Amino acid sequence: MTKRLIDYRGVLLFVFLLLASWVNIASAQKIVELGDRSANCQEDTACFNRLHPAIPMAARAQPGATIVLHTRNATDFDLHPEAPPDSRDGDDGVGTIHPLTGPVHIVGAERGDVLKVRILDIAPGLRAFTLIAPIGFLSDKIKGPLRVSWRLNRDYAVSDDLPGVRIPNRSFPGIVTVLPGPEEHAKMMAREAKLLEAGGEVMPPTHVMHASPREVCGEGGSHAGECLRTIPPREHGGNMDIRYLQTGVSIYLPCYVSGCGLAVGDLHFAQGDGEVSGTALEMDATVTLTTELIKDGPHLGRGPHFEGPSTLLDIPSRTFYATTGFPIKEKGEVPPDLEYLRAGKVPELENLSKDISLAARNALMEMIDYISETYGYSKEQAYIIASIAVDLRIGQLVDAPNVGVIAILPLDIFEQH
Repeated sequence: MTKRLIDYRGVLLFVFLLLASWVNIASAQKIVELGDRSANCQEDTACFNRLHPAIPMAARAQPGATIVLHTRNATDFDLHPEAPPDSRDGDDGVGTIHPLTGPVHIVGAERGDVLKVRILDIAPGLRAFTLIAPIGFLSDKIKGPLRVSWRLNRDYAVSDDLPGVRIPNRSFPGIVTVLPGPEEHAKMMAREAKLLEAGGEVMPPTHVMHASPREVCGEGGSHAGECLRTIPPREHGGNMDIRYLQTGVSIYLPCYVSGCGLAVGDLHFAQGDGEVSGTALEMDATVTLTTELIKDGPHLGRGPHFEGPSTLLDIPSRTFYATTGFPIKEKGEVPPDLEYLRAGKVPELENLSKDISLAARNALMEMIDYISETYGYSKEQAYIIASIAVDLRIGQLVDAPNVGVIAILPLDIFEQH
């Protein structure tokens, strides 16, 4: 009898442990879904377009849970060709830009933790756009205007505005971020204010029109004028625009606040390294991901880390054509990125030492000339093609004074090729 009782208790214990395991698995696999694209960002409680520690969490998710985020395109405007004009369009401060879905409170996350975010799937919307923006890398050379509208499916993007071009799907989020903490926020505000005062290109937080959430960042909000813009990436992640952050990649982000405050937005169907016109194939999309908390993770003092299959580093083409660039210029010319320094020596020099930005400009302009002359597109169209498909890569950084940049064009995007 004793032996049978022990066996019976053992069976009960086994069943109890099995049920507990099932409960844990079910909890970890619970799907958390947020984001309402039928409303604009200011109307959706799971959307925000500024950064501040006071922004409230929109949802909670256990580590390991599946998180589904319905994200909006970078402008937050309806991309349907017959959509009525949006009353928010024309805002000089582009206050609607970068609507983010979130923030999500990751249960158990504390300041000092590392959040591992793994992208499981990206489902593109039906449409996208690319345009020549004022922030473009060659905005002093090619001003536009030109806006290209795209039709999307799971495989390719095509456009009547760029006939003969078919862009393969390489979808990724331009923005993956957590919320900055109070210390980080104060540091970022101070350093960007100093750069703005020195004449650097900075979009200040004082523009509060169309800021979300209104109650925190909008006019009359609790922290109006103190919420960081989402244009630049920072240590917390943000607008990194790294085309390798595709399905299968894991991104490591530092947690600065309790729960981290994970958010995603600015989805791109495809982009070249550089996003040189200022935009990629900007689309609405649904992103599915999962998270893991790391209590003793890598040190992320200068920015996020990421990892994934090396195949994502390849260009989406069997063949390519490349141009090169070096930091060489005409006498009297001052590259736009050096204007704010008012360096007296620059205009008289025809060669700058180790200037990677100037080398990249030269490689890019050479590629735009090649696309235009070889395939018959205008300079503006070639600029758009470069923004969505051409990769700018560093050749070397040590052969002073001429560091080298390579512009790589995947040739399979051209139907005639």
